[in-house]
Formats: sequence, structure tokens, C-alpha cells
Amino acid sequence: MVDERYTTGDQGTALARGVATGFRRRLQGEYLPRIRQCAMLLGDERIWQRPAPNCNSVGNLMLHLAGNTTQWILATFGACDDARNRPAEFAAEGGLAAAELVARLAQVIDRACDVVATLSPDELLRTRQIQARYQETGLSAVLHVLEHFSGHAGQIYAWTKQSLGIDLRFYDL
Repeated sequence: MVDERYTTGDQGTALARGVATGFRRRLQGEYLPRIRQCAMLLGDERIWQRPAPNCNSVGNLMLHLAGNTTQWILATFGACDDARNRPAEFAAEGGLAAAELVARLAQVIDRACDVVATLSPDELLRTRQIQARYQETGLSAVLHVLEHFSGHAGQIYAWTKQSLGIDLRFYDL
């Protein structure tokens, strides 16, 4: 079945709107609520617990998702400067409560969704340099953030389930 929103009018503009809608739905409607649930269940101390010395805590992963999204969306599309300190995302061992981490991530997600919603087809197709080594189209940057979120969100869900011994029940009606 074809969604008529993407077949009427200017198809490029409709496609850009579809990308923005999907981006917002996944980040705000799926990943953030689930990550918030995990963070609240883990609490302020457990959120910084590392599964093993060579692993990241949920707090580290949340800082990392905020940093990556800021760099790949906000800085890439000119909404802010690229002042990311990636090593600090993984070195952190506390200092922020679970609610603060969720609020910080939510703010970045909200801003990123707003930026993606403004992108024209030309902006989605234009190539830019990201992290000084990647040549990416705008669409590729948007897809990268979704893929990146998916991978780390899965780690957060798994660690929460394993450490608390519970079913997160994401799909209960």
C-alpha cells in the first residue's frame, strides 16, 4: 500500500517530510521513552555501573548518543558548533542523575528532530564532511543517527533487563 502523503505534490519535498516524520517517530516516540524507562528503573547509581571493566555504563551510552546526535545532526546542519568531546562521553563515571541524563538526551533529540524537519531535498542530498573523515550526504547523516541509536538503545535495553532480571514489556498493550 502506498502512503498518499508521499505521492502527491512535489515528491522530493514529500520524501523529505517523510524522512523527518520517520526520524521523529523513532527518536521521540520509540527510543527516548524506552531509554527513559530503563534509566528510571536503573536509578542514579546503577545507571553508571559498567557490566565489565571494558564496557560502558548506560550513563556513558546516553552521553554518547547525545554527543553523536549533536555532531551528526546539529553541527552538520549548522544548528551549533562541533565541540564534541567523545572520549569524555566514555570516561564519565557519574556526576549526573538518571533524570538529568534523560533530560539532556531529550533536549538533543528534540533539537535534532526540529532540524531534520527543516531539511529540503537539496540539503538531504548535499555531501558534507563529518568527523573530519566521513563524506556523507545529509540523508546518510540522518540514517546514521537512526542506526547508531538503534544499536546503543539495544545495549541499554539488554543491560537493563540483565542487571534487573526483568522483562521491560515494551510491546504490552
